[in-house]
Order: sequence, then C-alpha cells, then structure tokens
Amino acid sequence: MQLAAIIVSLVLTVVGVALIARAVAQIYRFVKLGQPVPAGSRTDNIKQRTITLVKEFLGHTRMNRWGIVGFAHWFVAIGFLTLPPTLLQAYGQLFKADWVLPIIGNWPPFEMYTEFIGLMTTVGIIVLIAIRLLNLPSRAGRKSRFAGSKAWQAYFVEYVILGIGLAILTLRGLEGAIHHVEGYEASYFISYPLVLAFKGLTLGTLQNLIYFTAMMKIGISLIWMITVSLNTNMGVAWHRFLAFPNIWFKRNADGAVALGALQPMTSGGKEIDFEDPGEDDVFGVSQVEQFSWKGILDFSTCTECGRCQSQCPAWNTGKPLSPKLLIMSLRDHAHAKAPYLLAGGGKDMEGNEKASEEQLKDVPAAALAEAERPLIGTAEENGVIDPDVLWSCTTCGACVEQCPVDIEHIDHIVDMRRYQVMIESAFPSEAGTMLKNLEKKGNPWGLAKKQRVEWTKEVDFEVPIVGKDVEDLSEVDYLYWVGCAGALEDRAKKTTKAFAELLHIAGVKFAIMGGDEKCTGDSARRLGNEPLFQQLGQENVAMLNMAFGEDDEDAATKKPKSSKKIVATCPHCFNTIANEYPQLGGEYEVIHHTQLLQHLIDEGKLIPVTPVEGLITYHDPCYLGRHNKIYTPPREIIAKVPGLRNEEMHRHKERGFCCGAGGARMWMEERIGKRINNERVDEALSLNPDIVSTACPFCLVMLTDSVNGKKNEGKAKESVQVVDVSQLLLDSVKTPADPAGEAEPADAPEPEPVK
Repeated sequence: MQLAAIIVSLVLTVVGVALIARAVAQIYRFVKLGQPVPAGSRTDNIKQRTITLVKEFLGHTRMNRWGIVGFAHWFVAIGFLTLPPTLLQAYGQLFKADWVLPIIGNWPPFEMYTEFIGLMTTVGIIVLIAIRLLNLPSRAGRKSRFAGSKAWQAYFVEYVILGIGLAILTLRGLEGAIHHVEGYEASYFISYPLVLAFKGLTLGTLQNLIYFTAMMKIGISLIWMITVSLNTNMGVAWHRFLAFPNIWFKRNADGAVALGALQPMTSGGKEIDFEDPGEDDVFGVSQVEQFSWKGILDFSTCTECGRCQSQCPAWNTGKPLSPKLLIMSLRDHAHAKAPYLLAGGGKDMEGNEKASEEQLKDVPAAALAEAERPLIGTAEENGVIDPDVLWSCTTCGACVEQCPVDIEHIDHIVDMRRYQVMIESAFPSEAGTMLKNLEKKGNPWGLAKKQRVEWTKEVDFEVPIVGKDVEDLSEVDYLYWVGCAGALEDRAKKTTKAFAELLHIAGVKFAIMGGDEKCTGDSARRLGNEPLFQQLGQENVAMLNMAFGEDDEDAATKKPKSSKKIVATCPHCFNTIANEYPQLGGEYEVIHHTQLLQHLIDEGKLIPVTPVEGLITYHDPCYLGRHNKIYTPPREIIAKVPGLRNEEMHRHKERGFCCGAGGARMWMEERIGKRINNERVDEALSLNPDIVSTACPFCLVMLTDSVNGKKNEGKAKESVQVVDVSQLLLDSVKTPADPAGEAEPADAPEPEPVK
C-alpha cells in the first residue's frame, strides 16, 4: 500500500507542478495581450491598494451582503489559503505514517486551528453545494443566478474541496490514534470521535489507512491542479488566484467600485486627443485584444457566481444581456483566440493581417477560426456579443456593485459601444435623433435654448439668471443646474419649480444659467459618442468657469478663487459635472438637491408642518444611489414630512432596481421582454402605495409612464401619484394661511442664506 501511494502521489505531483507552471505562464502572457493603461492609473498608492485588498478579502465585504453565502465562502477561502501545511504533512506521511511537520506539527494552537478550519471549510462547502442545488437553472430558470454558468466546473471544484476537507479530518483522527492519544485532548477537540473510532485498530492497519488517506488527499489536490491547468478559462477555479491582483489593480485605490465617472477613451495607454487624434489611435474596442490588460484580467477572474446576473434589470425582464454571460463570452473568446494572438496575429485598422503565413503556420485551426469571429455580431454572423446584448445595458451599476472580484462590466460595455457608434455608426436608430438634437440644439429634445428659461415665468418669484440678473456666481450661494429634462420636460419641470420655490422659501441665494448651457453629455457618453460628450462638456466647463468668475491666475492654478457650488436635481447631471467634468478641467463642488434640502431642514430653514397623508415607497435612482452612494437624504426628507408612512420595496438602496432610462436607454425603444419600468412599478404597486417617490427626472418620467399605463389597464388605483421628494416637501412646507394671515408658525426661525 505504501509503495503504491508514494508512486501515485509523486507521479501526479510531477505532472501537476509542470502543468500548473505552464498554465501560470500562459495566463501571464494572455493578460499581457491587452492594451496598456494610462501610466500610474492602476498602480498609484501602493499602500492603500494593499490595505483595500486585505480588507476586501478578510472582510469579504461584497460576499457578506449575501448572508450565509458570504459566511460559508469565507471559511472555504481561508481554508484554501491556510491549510496547505496539511498537504505537506500528507507527503511526509507517505513515507512515515506517524510523521508530523517540524516545529509546528505538535504545537497545540496549530493543531486546533487545523481542526477548526478543516471542519468549517467542510461545512462551508456543503452549505455552498446545497445552495447551488436548491437554485439550479432546472428549478428556477432565468431567475437562477447560476443560469449559463459551466456546471461541471462548479461541481468539480466544490466536490474537490469537500473531498480534501473530509481527508483532513480523517487524517486528524488517524493521527490521534497512531500517536496514542489517551483521553480527550484539546488538540483533537473536533476529530476526537474519529480518534476513538480508529483507536482499536492494529498499527499496520492504521499505517495503511494513513498511507491511503494521504494519497487521496494529495491525489484529489493534484487532480484539481491538473484539471485547472488544462482549462485556463476555468474562472470558478482560477479566481482563487486571480482575484487578488484583480482587486489590487481595481480602478480606485480606496476600494470604491468602478462606478460614477466613465473613464476617458484611451489608445495604446494614452488618452485620445479628439482635436488632434493620432494616426494609429484606436477608437473603442472591436477586437478582444483591444481591451486593456485589466479588462483581460477581469474576464479571466470571473467566477460565474451570477450575482451580477441576479441583479441586472435587463436579465430580470427577459432581455439577452447577462453581465455574467457577457464576461464569460469575452473570456472564452479571448482564450480561444490567444494562440493566434501570441503567434503575432491580429488585424490593422484596414482589416489586413499583421502576421505572415509563416508566423501563423503552427496556430491551431480552431484559434484561426476564432480570430475570424466579429466581436459584435448576430448569431448568423457568428458574433461573440450580440448587438441586442450590448444595447440592453442601462449602465445602472448593479453588476459592478455586486461583483465580489471587482470586475468593471460597464467600462467594457461602453468601450464596445464606442466602436459601434464612432466607427460603424451601428446603434439603435431612435438614439440617432437624440444625438442629432444634441449636436444641433444642445439638448435631447431639439428645443430652442430660449425655452430653457420658460419655466421661470411659471413661478411667482424672481429666478436670477447669470449674466442678466447677476454678473457672475460669486453673488449667490449656489448655481442651480436645472438640466435639460428639468427645463424642458413637463413632468420634470414640476420638480424644478418645486425645488426653486423651496430655495426661495429658505432664503437661499441661487441663480440659473440663461439657456446657453448645453446638455452635460451623459447620454451621449454612455451611448458611446465620446467626441460629442467632449464637445458638450468642454463648452459647459468654459461657460461655468466664466460664470464663477475664474480669473487668469485661478485658471493657471486650476483653483477657483471662491467656492464653486452647484446643485442639481438630475442625478445624471450631478454625476457628470461632479465626477466627469474634472477630466475636462472643471472642478466644482456639486451636490444633489436632496442633500441640500435635507441640510436646510436640519438647519430649520425649511420646516415641514402640513401632513401629507398616505403610504409612500421611494425608488432609488441608480446614478444617485449606486453610482454616488446617496441613499439617506431622500429618505430623511420623507421621514420629516408629517403623515407619510414609508415602506421600502424589496429591491432598494444597493440592490435598487433601475427604472430603465440610464445608459441612454431613455432615448431607445424597449422591444425585448418586459419593460423595465413596468417591472419596477409592479414591485412598487405590490405595496399598494398612495405615492411613489423618486429624486430623478428620468425616473420620474419612466415611473409615471408605467403608472399611467397601469391605471388605464385597471391595475393601479387612480389616486396613486408619482412625485419627486421636493414636491412632497413643498406640499408640507407651504402651510395654509390662518385667519391672521400668517403663512408660517409663529415660532418658525427666520430663514437665513446658506453660507
């Protein structure tokens, strides 16, 4: 038995070590196929990146949101990293059954740790196996987060871990028996029942059992190593290694997820200058090797857990986009194409082959065939990613927020969109109207700029305009960035007027632009038209800097001479000005209107007194919530309005469900599956609310359209209304006059301007 165990274990070891070394080299060369990233963008602040990695791993910060799943996975991950000494001991036991590791082998704390982690790893993997079996696609269909995952790989990895865990516990029992443990010992506090079970066996039997169990432990470990080495696209196994660099190289060193700002377009690791682009600049991504090396690493790291898929609004409403399946498709395509690329293959901008026939003569036919596949194309075209998949994305950020290994899905989707829009002019036709209107009129509706200020005639107080009523913004506390929807869309204008009136009541000095402002470019950028975003953004930044009275010295140092405070009612405007305009030289202090209203309530400058009766449920706008982590202010405002009873929808805050308008989807028809806004409204109406509230003009439009449709179908009560939180607050602050003519309670504080 001993000789056979030694031979089997050593043969597997030689093969496994050789193959794993080859696989590591292959993955390294594979990731290096990606394009460089801007210098320092992924390696800045080494200390903070390391701290972030340790916190995310040890704290399992993303996984632990899933309750028992995170708890079980933590022990499995810790066991994988800290139990290799038991493998070394198993090798020693092949040659001498009672062999223990030097120094620590008989050290009680080490033995107790091995016992505890060995047990918890085993229990943890059993829990994860049970969760998978209870949520199989055959049971739950599309609702299973495992739908589309490679089942055999997951089963293989899970049962390998289970086998190793059982082998560790069995060996502990055999070790106790052969070392003649007398009575209960703390070092065997878990395996002691096994020690008792084995204690009556003869020495020879114990030795043979140890040889066999050690061989099984080694064999299972090496078979796993050989299998994953032969399948370098096996993310469910390789994420154990690749997750560490993928998290370390994430976009934000401080640990923030890759949401908020989109990154500027780059080519060859340098930002593209659209006023004078280089001759070799590549616009967007049309070949998998045009993704950055971080993108290739992202694809390889995907563990197919499906958390992104389970939260995706497109997937949940019957559309073909699953962030998980998209990443898996890119990964499998990249791996299949890798031999061709590593041999020097590739196409130039005209589509001509870069490599000679001699260079490609040894490339497998399968890799050559993979190289001919279009990255974006229909099934008939043998495309890797179907256009309907690409254009279903709302850029809501749910996938990025949920991913436990920090894959940056949205950046990759937008990079592919950029090529389709800028080079192929291939995008949903309805979006073309929006782009033309932005180019010609500076707003998506194509309305004249003078209409941007028409709403000011509908309020009974003066709304100062920069350049007309105030010379520049140094005379006021805030620039109110009304935005295109807030100025031009009838439903959103109600929010605009309500918020302006609240500022007036609170005595806040504010001003608006006079109509010369353009759309911030959010929709254009997320659709993929980066040059149009750059044009709109640069014009707005120049106008804003002038309005804030920036002088030459300030411009040279890029520092404002006074605070540049902007408040926006649209989260898309808020996100763009706050997070993306700094890329264009526009540094401003930007807040959302709910933040300012909460502040004014806290300071006693707005006092909600009139009850607004009814049950309310609040919908989190994606670009306010997930993208910018603003969840509390709208809820605190609602809580301060007397009479309202707030009830959360099942999906809220970090797991909030999109309205369907983000990612330029506001301007595209929704022809596949259930409309996303209907899905969200169905969830809201299940609570039987009187009010559905939000804090975004896009959400307001989408939710209102759906609620009105439900009313027409008789599926919603006529009294239910969709309003912005500012409208609710205004209804409560505007108290009816009493007989004495007082409009406010006598003890209300005098409003003072916000400093």
